[in-house]
Amino acid sequence: MATLLYRLGRFAFRRRHFTALFWVALLALAGVGAAGAPVAGNTSFSIPGTEAQKAFDVLEERFPGASADGATARVVFKAPAGEKMTDAGNKAIVRDTVEELSGGSEVARVTDPYQGGGVSRDGTVAYASVSYQVSGMELEESSRDSLEDAAEGARDAGLTVEIGGDALQAVPETGATEIIGIGVAAVVLVITFGSLVAAGLPLLTALIGVGIGVAGITALASTLELGSTTSILATMIGLAVGIDYALFIVSRYRAELAEGREREDAAGRAVGTAGSAVVFAGLTVVIALVGLSVVNIPMLTKMGIAAAVTVAIAVLIALTMVPALLGYAGRRVRAAGEKGKRRGREDEEKGNGTAKEKAQRPNMGTRWARFVVRRPVAVLLLGVVGLGAAAIPASSLELGLPDDGSQPTSTTQRRAYDLLSEGFGPGFNGPLVVVVDAKNSDDPDAVFRQTGDDIKALDDVVSVSPAAPNKAGDTATITVVPDSKPSSVATEDLVHDIRDAGTGVKADTGADVLVTGATAMNIDVSQKLNDALVPYLTLVVGLAFLLLIVVFRSILVPLKAALGFLLSVMAALGAVVAVFQWGWLSGLMGVEETGPVMSMMPIFMVGVVFGLAMDYEVFLVTRMREAYVHGEKPDEAVVTGFRHGARVVSAAAVIMMAVFAGFIGSSESMVKMIGFGLAIAVFFDAFVVRMAIVPAVLALLGKKAWWLPKWLDRALPNVDVEGEGLRTEDDAAAGEKGGSPDDRDLARV
Repeated sequence: MATLLYRLGRFAFRRRHFTALFWVALLALAGVGAAGAPVAGNTSFSIPGTEAQKAFDVLEERFPGASADGATARVVFKAPAGEKMTDAGNKAIVRDTVEELSGGSEVARVTDPYQGGGVSRDGTVAYASVSYQVSGMELEESSRDSLEDAAEGARDAGLTVEIGGDALQAVPETGATEIIGIGVAAVVLVITFGSLVAAGLPLLTALIGVGIGVAGITALASTLELGSTTSILATMIGLAVGIDYALFIVSRYRAELAEGREREDAAGRAVGTAGSAVVFAGLTVVIALVGLSVVNIPMLTKMGIAAAVTVAIAVLIALTMVPALLGYAGRRVRAAGEKGKRRGREDEEKGNGTAKEKAQRPNMGTRWARFVVRRPVAVLLLGVVGLGAAAIPASSLELGLPDDGSQPTSTTQRRAYDLLSEGFGPGFNGPLVVVVDAKNSDDPDAVFRQTGDDIKALDDVVSVSPAAPNKAGDTATITVVPDSKPSSVATEDLVHDIRDAGTGVKADTGADVLVTGATAMNIDVSQKLNDALVPYLTLVVGLAFLLLIVVFRSILVPLKAALGFLLSVMAALGAVVAVFQWGWLSGLMGVEETGPVMSMMPIFMVGVVFGLAMDYEVFLVTRMREAYVHGEKPDEAVVTGFRHGARVVSAAAVIMMAVFAGFIGSSESMVKMIGFGLAIAVFFDAFVVRMAIVPAVLALLGKKAWWLPKWLDRALPNVDVEGEGLRTEDDAAAGEKGGSPDDRDLARV
């Protein structure tokens, strides 16, 4: 592989006009496609195989025209102090508002609070429900404007009016912190390279890669039904890995220049060595993201595949466009250590030591590696105990999906949620819809009554509506309002109790009793994700383990990499629980409402963090493997790996943390939580696991770390990540006599 990538790097450097034009043209093409693409259509949240989804499908079949998947809104009214919503003047305002709402072209129906039981017992709060014929993402802006105008008219008349539901859902905003994250990345790159040109290359290539990926997602959003957060997550991951991959190529290029190589040859060797690590690191990320499809949640699958494509683009750009831009940069990208050598000569002239003495001083990475190698047990214990302590809050993990109650208090959705809780109780914001399918029953009406009576007898039930049958009379819906809030354990227990009662109804009558609604769907999603976590881990970690065996030609190194990942991801989950569930540092993170952790967070974090963790493992340990293969002792190889890689890996980790942390400013709670979780996970994995635990374990294992059974060594393909093939070709070229420079280049390639 090293030889193939070496040729690719030289080709891109030599044919830089063609290479750059290709990627710019692809970016322009994707941009044109995005500009002309229709607005994303229906992004309904379906969970195949769950009871809530089955009930939803029954509703669509048995209640045609009910727009079961349509957007909904609750317009909540509160009377002024000392007045009631049942007063004649307030009644008139509400009915005028209902009449205005009914005139919308996309409105399916509007319920009058005074006819549908929408007034609280104390008479201070009332609500009107608005159902639309299309989903929230398909809703025209004019319909949203009409909804807000109607509410504003009632406000002007003296009532407090707020709007809840998904009719007002908007594309999440990321805020200025995303730009700050990119700015931090730029500063780190300048410090790392000491050059604006060298620092600008990773940023430029990463932005081009993300631009292509996000424009492609936008262009295909309507066709593939991609959600609004898909492009944000693709941007988050694509920026982070795009900058990192380019950083490693540029760093290796400067190191090759420092060894006296010509620029074209240095570009080829950078792609042949660091590029091999980029390919395998990218593969682990892609495997982890595409593997999300095993969960069988369409939205999660699409998010994973879209992010994986963006990562693949980042890999290809690092292998081709980075060497092309290095060709354009020419001498403006200097050899590694050139500035230090120049300062050394200046110091020598001033009598502050010789340049040779300056060059021989060990860098910080070397000093740290020597410290770890001398005290591996202490460093290992400290790292493991520290991560274990950070992981303790994960034992209290509660899962759920965000609703209007998790919105900032500044939003009308959150204020509507609070008004409904105040007037009707906390469970009113998460009603359960019980679907009774009595098609195979002899007496459907009796089944409907029996089901309602059984539910009324359960704990944590505030109210049970009369059964509402369809036109055929064989299916009915019953609305159940819990006594507890939607995300509580008590509500989850009630859902299970209703389903248990439904089992008895089915045994007696043959009718199916199914529970659905947003709350039940959230519970089913959490359960489905929990059930899928072990198979997902087995698939992703298993495939990546095999891949790393091929890369490192070792059993223990990949095993150590996987165990280190588990430590870092558990510690990161503990930090997420502490902030978003317990409320620690919540003000600093902009978390206005604590509550359950998003259901998708654990499995999504496992997928993304595993891929990113293997990035650092591959980049750092391949340099150690390279030194070991070339004859160094195991301890010396660890120090060599850190001497060449610690500075770059540290810079890459800080950049990735900055990019992820930039999304903490998002208005979308899911994006905020993922941004924080990934940033803290990268910190734990890069600076505790890869920088401390990994060298400590390798120092303790010694030569055993690189052991591989002979039969397996013969069976595995030789991918040559260390660039041994390039060194062999160099030796062959050096032994040639005569011949033109072009002939020697051909012999080398």
